[in-house]
Parts: sequence; C-alpha cells; structure tokens
Amino acid sequence: MTRRPNPPKVTLGTWNRQKKRFHTVNWRCPETGKKRRLSFKTKHEAEAKQEEVLASLAGERYFNPNINPSVAEVAAHWLDAKRGSVKAQTIKGYQPLLKIINGPLLQGTPQERAHHALTGEKPGRDTKLLLMLGEHKISALTTAQLRQWHNLVRKEVGAHTANRCMSMLRSIFSMAEEDFGVRVCKTPTNLARRKSKPKKDILTAEEVAQLIDYAETDFDRGIYYVFPFLTGVRISEQLGLLWSDVDLEAGVIHIRRVLERDGTLTDRTKTEAGTREIPISKTLRQFLLQWKLICPRLDGSLYRVFPGRGVKRAWPHMSREGGGGPLLYANFRQRYWKPAFSRAGVRYVTHHSARHAFVSNLQAQGVEVGLVAKMTGHSNPMVTLGYYTQATRGGEAAIAKLDAAYRVGSTGT
Repeated sequence: MTRRPNPPKVTLGTWNRQKKRFHTVNWRCPETGKKRRLSFKTKHEAEAKQEEVLASLAGERYFNPNINPSVAEVAAHWLDAKRGSVKAQTIKGYQPLLKIINGPLLQGTPQERAHHALTGEKPGRDTKLLLMLGEHKISALTTAQLRQWHNLVRKEVGAHTANRCMSMLRSIFSMAEEDFGVRVCKTPTNLARRKSKPKKDILTAEEVAQLIDYAETDFDRGIYYVFPFLTGVRISEQLGLLWSDVDLEAGVIHIRRVLERDGTLTDRTKTEAGTREIPISKTLRQFLLQWKLICPRLDGSLYRVFPGRGVKRAWPHMSREGGGGPLLYANFRQRYWKPAFSRAGVRYVTHHSARHAFVSNLQAQGVEVGLVAKMTGHSNPMVTLGYYTQATRGGEAAIAKLDAAYRVGSTGT
C-alpha cells in the first residue's frame, strides 16, 4: 500500500487508430510506478472513468485494481493468518462457515449440505447449488448485496448461522483493508435475529451445595464432577489439566492447555483470554489434597489431574491397572458425570451448565463482572453478561430488597 498526500495527476487525451478517434485516461499507478492508459469510444465515458480514478486517489490510500482480490481469496488469507494462533479444532470449525460465505451452497437439509461439503456429491439432479460471495471482487461488493446474501443464508440455513457468517465476514474484511489496502463496503446493520435462545438450565447454589456434600463421600469420583462448579472451566480445559498446572502453595490453578477429542494435549486454550489463573477455594483445596494421594499415576508419576482410572483389580487395597492415561469426554460423561446426579439426588445438567452456574452464582454474590470474565477466560465482559449470567433467585427476593431499601430511606434507620 502506498500513501501519497498528493495523488498523481489524471489527464484526458485523444488518439487515432485506423482513423477512429478514441478518448483516453492517463495516470501513473502509485503502487507499481507504471503508466496506465485506458481508452473509451466516447468522451463521456472517459470523463466518468477519470472521476472514478480521481476519487480512488483522493485519499491517502490507493488500491491497485490489477490485484483486486475476491472474497474467496481474502477469506483464504484470513484463515492462513489464523493458523498457529488458534487451535486446529477451531480452524476446523471455521471451515463450514467459510463454505457458506464462499459457496456454492447446497439447497437441502443440513445432512445433505454436510455430505456435499465432504464429497462434492449432489443428492439428486434437481438439487440446486446457490451462488454465494466467493467469486465477487471484494472492492465491488455493496452493502445491499451483503444484506441480500445474509437473508438468503438465514432462509436456507438459519438466523444464527447467518449472523455468525456475517461476524466472520467483518473480521475478513478488516484484515483485507489492512493487508491489501482495499476499500470495502460497510456491513449491514439491523439484521434479523433468531428467536430468543432458551436459557440454559443451571443449578442453584443450594443444589450445588447438595452435590458437593455427596462428592465428599465419593472419594474416587467426587472431584470429577464438582470441579467445574468450583472453577467454571470448560470440559476440554478440565480433562487437559496436569498436576504441574496446580499450584497448591500459591493457591491457583493455571489454565494453559486443552484436551482434544482424540485424547491429545494442545498447549493452547480456546481463545487467547482462555489462558488464565483460577484461585483455589478451601473446598476445592480439600478435594485436591485428598485426590492427589489416590490419583492414578502414569508410569508411577503424577501427570493428569483427571486421568482414566484404569481397571480395578480384584484383590483389595491394590492400585488400579492401566490408569493415568487421557480420559475422553464420552467416557467422562457416561462414567462420571451422569451417574453422579442421580446418586446425589440432584437434577441433571450438562457440564457447560456448570460453567453457567459458576458465573451466575458469582454474580448473585455481588462479584464484579470484570473479575468474573477474567476467571472464566472471556476477553469481553459483555459475553459474560449476555450469555452466561442468569438469575439464580426469584423475583420475590429482589422485591424484598427493594422494599427494605425504601423503608430505610423513609424512616432514616
């Protein structure tokens, strides 16, 4: 990108070819330094082109139309820039959205679209492939085109996916402006949203306390299912935790890696803000100290905090055999998570619901949202407020507090 306070001079001219008169627009490209000349049959067309070139050179930035990239090209450039800074699993999650942005999009069921994305096969002769934005030059796109594309995606795939694609497109356009120096149109506003998402079912503080009381009697498994309620971690962060990440002396847990679905460890969290420290409460400290004594070892040494426990040997008081390896989520859910709730007499919720309960109960205790966001690994506290914070008490308690405040104000006591 070349910055010029004074744009190059753009002149009109005429020349003859085979006794035909042509009108030309002449200027020197600020990026390449080469002279450029375009010819037109009429003076009106030449003057219109002159105004267009002058407008493009009026600011400090100039974009060379000879390297005008398409949406598919800048999207590929954006994806390449993301590699190495985010998890491979996250990159894999970007690809279906990029397929919708670039196209073509199969008009059919989600299963048919997934099959077409993987194999390129159409389910039937009458199935249509809808053109998306991939072939469009990024500098030629208009806001109206983006709105029309968003409406089409919303109709075919859904409002949530359409909004996610638009959010990704904003990020792609922002990088295109920086790296290619290309001017892009504004993304549309006031887009249709999906219907309100139902709030996640979460446990109250009393129900969590009941689960913790039961876990204190469940020495072999208790820490597996109370840990997310006491820390607010994601399942991949919990299963990827190593004993080297637990500092009992300093009283903090370092979240800096995750367990992938295939059982491998990745020294990178879901987001950059996901690398964080979580204070260890007194309750959690007791669980960790007890668990450290009996936690399955890997080759005789402590390694994973939440490993596979191996096979129990028949002879009493003997350690399990084959433990210490990675514990996959499916096994964790079936063997540790689901049975705990029925045994403790607590209604069942998902692991991610424990994260919501952690956030919501902290908020209910008056902890500021910025600190809650930091402990849960959110770079933007608005995410914590908008998606994780839920009311854990009834409206009666809130009205009672308001009434008490009014009575104090009226009596002065």
